[in-house]
Amino acid sequence: QVQLVESGGGLVQAGDSLRLSCAAAGRTFSSNAMGWFRQIPGKEREFVAAINWGGGSTYYADSVKGRFTISRMNAKNTVYLQMNSLKPEDTAVYYCAASPKLGFPYYQYEYNYWGQGTQVTVSS
Repeated sequence: QVQLVESGGGLVQAGDSLRLSCAAAGRTFSSNAMGWFRQIPGKEREFVAAINWGGGSTYYADSVKGRFTISRMNAKNTVYLQMNSLKPEDTAVYYCAASPKLGFPYYQYEYNYWGQGTQVTVSS
């Protein structure tokens, strides 16, 4: 069992940066691939980024590639999403998720634990 709690969301202006954190409780954290997703009201939840269990490999959605960086610190049971050069279209609720899959899972059904989400709002 893994419990996930996101933090770090807020209201920023276009071009600003934010760092989201996801604290995990559970003995299996270091063996899980971790991902970030986001959702706008009325739209499907979409993949943002994923990182494998060891942290050596990452994968990003094209919309955030070059601007966002996912990382993890297994010693602290925490995964991060550094978001730079934020745009108004990045506004969403951001969720972290844990997966037992190897590599960097892309689909929601590949993740079996989810956090409650944190709101990110980017004003123009």
